[in-house]
Amino acid sequence: MDGCARVAVVDDDHRLRTLIQEELVDEGVHPVPCTSAEELLELIKHDQFDLILLDLMMPGMDGMSCLKALEDIPCRAPILVVTALSDELKRQEVMRHGASEYILKPDLFERLPELLNQYLPDRKPNQD
Repeated sequence: MDGCARVAVVDDDHRLRTLIQEELVDEGVHPVPCTSAEELLELIKHDQFDLILLDLMMPGMDGMSCLKALEDIPCRAPILVVTALSDELKRQEVMRHGASEYILKPDLFERLPELLNQYLPDRKPNQD
């Protein structure tokens, strides 16, 4: 997987994080699992990502607080907020703080290939 796009998967739900990681591998990208927003913020100090999938509701630092913290550091990766919360006001707030997308979790797997094509146009999906 050398040279392929690196995608941070930030979600406290182990099962969902694993499913997303498997899907990303199938799509030809290298997932980097993060169990918390704090872990992402620590990693981003010395690592670069091509895309960030960020859960909104997590224990400790939530996705909104993480998004605000990412505004203060040189993070150029597009941030896709992934949430179970269908809330237009929250979507607007997330977008104001730099998110590129607000995706409902039930729609993520269906939309993932399209989103990866949009945000990682140079990736090469696996053919098997």
